[in-house]
Amino acid sequence: MSPNQSNPIFVRMEQINERIRAGKESGVYPYMQVAEKISGGYVTIEGRQLLQLSSYAYLDLLNHPKVRQAAQSALAEFGMGTQGARFLSGTTRLHIELEETIARFKKTDEAMIFPSGYATNLGTISALVGRNDVVICDKLNHASIMDGCALSRAKLVRFEHNDMEDLEKKLAEAPKKSGKLVVVDAVFSMEGDIVNLPEVIRLSRKYDALLMVDEAHSTGVLGETGHGVEEYFGIEDPEAIDIRMGTLSKAISSLGGYIAGSSKIITYLKHTARSFIFSAALPPPLIAAAKASFEVIGEEPERVKKLRENTRYFILGLAKCGFPSLNIQTPIIPIIPIITGDDERALIMAKALKDAGVFVLPVLSPAVPAGSSRIRANITSGHSFDQIDFAIHAFEKVAKNVGVLPG
Repeated sequence: MSPNQSNPIFVRMEQINERIRAGKESGVYPYMQVAEKISGGYVTIEGRQLLQLSSYAYLDLLNHPKVRQAAQSALAEFGMGTQGARFLSGTTRLHIELEETIARFKKTDEAMIFPSGYATNLGTISALVGRNDVVICDKLNHASIMDGCALSRAKLVRFEHNDMEDLEKKLAEAPKKSGKLVVVDAVFSMEGDIVNLPEVIRLSRKYDALLMVDEAHSTGVLGETGHGVEEYFGIEDPEAIDIRMGTLSKAISSLGGYIAGSSKIITYLKHTARSFIFSAALPPPLIAAAKASFEVIGEEPERVKKLRENTRYFILGLAKCGFPSLNIQTPIIPIIPIITGDDERALIMAKALKDAGVFVLPVLSPAVPAGSSRIRANITSGHSFDQIDFAIHAFEKVAKNVGVLPG
């Protein structure tokens, strides 16, 4: 036996590998399944066409003609790659145009683009706060936020999910002379619920804390015209949120992330955020596709309306079947969690739904607390009511068979 095999790192590695092997042998391992074709609300996997309910393409822009043409034109003009990091030689006029588009969309002075949503949160938070500061987070914030907090070495304080009394308590307990940053998701990706933004803003101002809001799942989704969580709550003060974060890979059909805010904040981050400075610039075709996606949201508001209609139809349909949906009070968030309880039941239900013609994925602990494993379904504006009816019937039948609903 190699002496390395007794190393705790190798022990943990073997434990994880064993769980993966067991899942594959029993046929319930659900991850990294290869999509052979994506078209019309369907995905083809292993030669079978399945109804796609695991996509973040909320506004169905993946194959939009304007988005495709923009990417093709950029490819012809600039090529596929970049010449380096944005900070050095990797900035094209398309990068600037996209940043200007985002700033207008979010009604801020400026914006900046990162290579991914993860890199956006990692670089921004670790640049804003340090050892003598306090960063205060909702307990259900995305992992990229938590990793950014860890990298910053600031004191991390977590408050109970969407609990404004607990948030105020944590803010009041923070040292008065410390820098304070409050970070929240606008829409929580595992729960499908919305942050109490007006109260978060009020408390952040009361205790002199900067406020950062992650709009990965709310841009293009919330608000009458899809402009996000501020539009949803009718907040018009451009200084209500200090740092607006978003992604370019969900409702926006491309890749990357962005920060929008004041010129002072953006200039500072461009010169201090390591994941911006030391990462290659996004390829021009992806930049052009993102810009076109923002434009389509303004030109085709019916997509936002259809997304809302489809989401409501699906959630209310599941409720009629007896599913205790977590976001039944606000049936506009296209993230619908179906609680199964333990990990094994979530894996079995995902496999059974796939067999029934619906592609969804389970969310297991520790991504969610033990005992709250779930199937997470995502609705898009591209689904038809007939497709949603098919999904509802499949969910009801499978849930009864696996014991999530009474048989």
